[in-house]
Amino acid sequence: MADYYSLLGVDRSASAEEIKRAYRKRARDVHPDANPDDPEAAEQFKELSKAYAVLSDDQQRARYDQFGEAGVGGAAGGANFEDLFGNGGGLGDIFDAFFGGGGGGGNPFGGGGGRRGPSGPPRGQDMEVAVAITFEQSVFGDQVPVDLKLPQTCDTCDGSGAGEGTKPVTCSECSGSGQVRRVRQSVLGQMVSTSPCPRCGGLGEVVTTPCESCRGEGRVTTDKTYTVDVPAGVVDGSTLRLTRRGAAGPRGGGPGDLYVHLRVRPHDRYHREDDDLVTDVTISIAQAALGTTLELETLDGVESLVVPAGTQPSHQFVLKNRGVPRLQGRGRGDLRVIVDVEVPTQLSTEEAELLRTFAEGRGESVGEAGTGLFSKIKSAFS
Repeated sequence: MADYYSLLGVDRSASAEEIKRAYRKRARDVHPDANPDDPEAAEQFKELSKAYAVLSDDQQRARYDQFGEAGVGGAAGGANFEDLFGNGGGLGDIFDAFFGGGGGGGNPFGGGGGRRGPSGPPRGQDMEVAVAITFEQSVFGDQVPVDLKLPQTCDTCDGSGAGEGTKPVTCSECSGSGQVRRVRQSVLGQMVSTSPCPRCGGLGEVVTTPCESCRGEGRVTTDKTYTVDVPAGVVDGSTLRLTRRGAAGPRGGGPGDLYVHLRVRPHDRYHREDDDLVTDVTISIAQAALGTTLELETLDGVESLVVPAGTQPSHQFVLKNRGVPRLQGRGRGDLRVIVDVEVPTQLSTEEAELLRTFAEGRGESVGEAGTGLFSKIKSAFS
């Protein structure tokens, strides 16, 4: 058998309280009812109990520290369950503590006195829906309708599931507790476990005359439309949670939540970089050299953009506070306009001469007339 301290996962200098806490934790992990498919679980639990029985007793622990397992002989027959779990709780009460069957005030796993009552109708499922919004809606926010089908409380029976003039009755199998207790014998003694009642599903009540509209479920699936407040500045992939807007629970159970996943459609001119809006504008060589004023269509309306003479390609103009509202703060990002200078690919003879004259005046070397690609192809066949 392994060292008792190693079995419990504590140091040899561990206090009595540390040993007790370690045993309770390990007991949960190796308990046979928690490991029904592990044939070795019962033996592991038995060895763990022996280790605790020795180390929780000062005299036996002292003999074990001096002589090992031989020093305690057959004394390690089992853990002092009355000391560990309080109030003289038997083995069945221990397993109730493990698996939710209640327990006395001395139960180290929590819970006050008395058996647990029926858990009541279960909460409805959480629902998810994806909604497409425009780029502008993501920037400025909007109220967006969301259409979906989801279970809702039956109006005919008001969620009880019972037919007209009737009501649910107490379950005869669990007497309204919503749980059943099963007792079985094992090498460790009597084991007790609890589980939801199979007849009433843990509700504590059964419907003998089902409602015709919902067939006893207490809810029906219908079309529903919610208006969702989309905050300004949301990004693609954002998820909004609408509390208690999900599916209604069966038999009067509370509703779950609704999760709305936002999909932002791309814009034909703008894109986001954090809280900034970015767009490109194309100007000609003459406009870049001589300057110009552009009418820029922003998401806020038309803005006049002054392009000074000598503007270079890829120059960036910044319009302050014309970007996206900040979700986590005040103000807005900026609007950044990136300039692209377009070089003409085809020139008339007059335009080419004007450019050549301009280049000569600046002392710049340019191609001779008739040295373009078309002229070279033409000369190859002459």
